[in-house]
Amino acid sequence: MENSIVRAAANNTPSRLRTMTCDGTPRKAPLSAKKTKPQMDRFIPARSAMDLDVANFNLLKENNGQVNAVDTTSSPKVEYKKRLAEGLGTEKAPRILAFKNKAPAPPEGMQNNLAALYSQNAAQRPAKKNFRNIPQAPERILDAPELLDDYYLNLLDWGPMNNVVAVALGAAVYLWNANTGDIEQLMECSEEDDYITSVSWGADGKHIAVGTSSSTVQIWDANRVKQIRSLNGHSARVGALSWNNAILSSGGRDSIIVNHDVRQREHVTAVLRGHEQEVCGLKWSPNGQQLASGGNDNLLHIWDASNDRPTHRITSHQAAVKALAWCPFQSNLLASGGGTADRCIKFTNTHTGAVLNSIDTASQVCALQWSRHEREILSSHGFSQNQLCLWKYPSMVKVAEFTGHTSRVLHMAQSPDGTTVVSAAADETLRFWRVFAEASVAQKAKPSSTGNSMLRSINIR
Repeated sequence: MENSIVRAAANNTPSRLRTMTCDGTPRKAPLSAKKTKPQMDRFIPARSAMDLDVANFNLLKENNGQVNAVDTTSSPKVEYKKRLAEGLGTEKAPRILAFKNKAPAPPEGMQNNLAALYSQNAAQRPAKKNFRNIPQAPERILDAPELLDDYYLNLLDWGPMNNVVAVALGAAVYLWNANTGDIEQLMECSEEDDYITSVSWGADGKHIAVGTSSSTVQIWDANRVKQIRSLNGHSARVGALSWNNAILSSGGRDSIIVNHDVRQREHVTAVLRGHEQEVCGLKWSPNGQQLASGGNDNLLHIWDASNDRPTHRITSHQAAVKALAWCPFQSNLLASGGGTADRCIKFTNTHTGAVLNSIDTASQVCALQWSRHEREILSSHGFSQNQLCLWKYPSMVKVAEFTGHTSRVLHMAQSPDGTTVVSAAADETLRFWRVFAEASVAQKAKPSSTGNSMLRSINIR
């Protein structure tokens, strides 16, 4: 038989349903005889994005014809629908936020207490800084005949108090008054083969030191155009000079640095030995605590004022170190520039001797000048473009580039107000560039310490 035969057991145990196939093999029947529903997919909407109340209201509103008279005439239900429409924003009534219509005017005499809360900090916002215009052309060009094309000399300086530029042309020193434009010859070497190798103004703007190729240093009174005294101590030409109040430091081709106290008859107070070749860069820090010296031996030395041995010996440059500039806003930061084989501007922490940063300028670095009012530094270069470059510190992003010289720009000096830089090049010209920003009102109000030099109250013997 093809149909299964169902039998019940005759014993007392509970009966079990068994199925018998055509071959007589028993098989356990399922426990329940429920019918299996066909498997079908069903759509489940995302109810989080649905507003059932609004949907129900709109459906009822569209099916007005199917609404019976009892619902339409029932005043409580009509009132409920009206309030529901207003609450859900579906009623055609003016809204607070509208794209076409303006917001309704506030009641007369209404005062907004939050207006002061949100406007009280408006006056404390810093004013937006405007970008200044940096002229690309020089303001003035002066001829400088017989200006020596020698990288290791320092032949230009700008008086910090009298606004007078001193420049050495061959065997003579000339003074150019930036206020009046007058030119005056200060001195001329008496010996035939002698020539000027360095000039440096004192902090008082009255005295000027002049180094010569005959190994002497002369002190002149610029107001009286008279030599005050002559200082010895070197055995070769003196190519670098730097003042520190009444102490004048001189560096020469004999590789030594001599400190002179111009108030004393025995003026040599210290002889600093550390370089192996000519000293071509020399700068005292603004606070007078440290002296930086660079030489043709590629060395940069940091000296303490009370020690005759270098505190730090920097060997990171690969060429002569002439360009030196102390940072005006960080007393222990020194910028130095190397010659043709180096081409780098390096920044050194003079307290630790660590080189903080180095930037390759792709040309010989001849001179450096910091801005007194902004975090900027100006560098002058040689071959191939003979340009001046203005850099933003500490990012060292190039802000501007100034061209015009046809030979390497050997020297730079800064005006007393800190806005103008004069450059002297081997093309025998002086060019005046207005590259730096003016002092702010707050900076102008600060008293200047430049004029508090000891030279105001001493007599040079």
